[in-house]
Amino acid sequence: MTASAPPRPRPWHGILVATALPLRPDLSIDYTAYAEHVRWLIANGSDGVVPNGSLGEYQTLTDEERERVVRTAIEAAGDGDRVMVGVAAYGSAASRRWVEHAAAEGAGSVLLLPPNAYRADERSVRAHYAEVAKAGLPVVAYNNPFDTKVDLTPALLAQLHADGSIVAVKEFSGDVRRAYEIAELAPELDLLAGADDVLLELATAGAVGWIAGYPNALPASCAQLYHAAVKGDLATALPLYRALHPLLRWDSKTEFVQAIKVSMDLAGRPGGPTRPPRQPLTAEQDVLVRAATEKALAEGHH
Repeated sequence: MTASAPPRPRPWHGILVATALPLRPDLSIDYTAYAEHVRWLIANGSDGVVPNGSLGEYQTLTDEERERVVRTAIEAAGDGDRVMVGVAAYGSAASRRWVEHAAAEGAGSVLLLPPNAYRADERSVRAHYAEVAKAGLPVVAYNNPFDTKVDLTPALLAQLHADGSIVAVKEFSGDVRRAYEIAELAPELDLLAGADDVLLELATAGAVGWIAGYPNALPASCAQLYHAAVKGDLATALPLYRALHPLLRWDSKTEFVQAIKVSMDLAGRPGGPTRPPRQPLTAEQDVLVRAATEKALAEGHH
């Protein structure tokens, strides 16, 4: 798709890349490189981007940096509907303010984790999403029970959708069986693949989008994989999936930010270092990521 393509009625469908944030050696943000990266992703098959997610190291950014990242992404994308802004924060009021900022900048949707400062119960989760939804932009829930210790089960997701608080879910639990239960309990709730290494399984189970990590390094091959998967073209999708899976599985590891940035550097993209407390990959991890990336590049993936 190009920036001149007509808007999609549900802009959270398709491939939206959770963008890594280019950092200089002094750990400042290279906004020029980030803008170029957003344009490059869209030119190479991505439908949009997700700034200020975990891959974008939002937890380490100042408020001013978060605001400028959103503004840069929307300007570079050329269409706010192509941008789903990460609005996670410790408090519901803070998340709602981030949604209001996203709306003022022209974003099309937002991505919201459940409360993550403590192990929230169902009442708290429902209240959190209801409060943030009042800001008016479509809210995509992000289920990451590993990091948040709060599991958005299919039953709870169905309730959030019935409350009118969410339009979709980024499913990162890794349990592909949930796709079918979500479809049964909330057939109008859109399922988005949230982990790169279960893309094929979730696409064949009905996912209508992919909030993706590895297209930061290999967007064209990942786009080919996604479109084949959602069409059920296993003859095309399965060989691609097997070839890319040694990289895709890093998206589900603790060191996913560092791994994807190493792959980006090798692919000629602006990756760079990560901010503390994240540390560089260990020597062993670095060897594995580099070998898998170099193999993918040698095989023509890009």
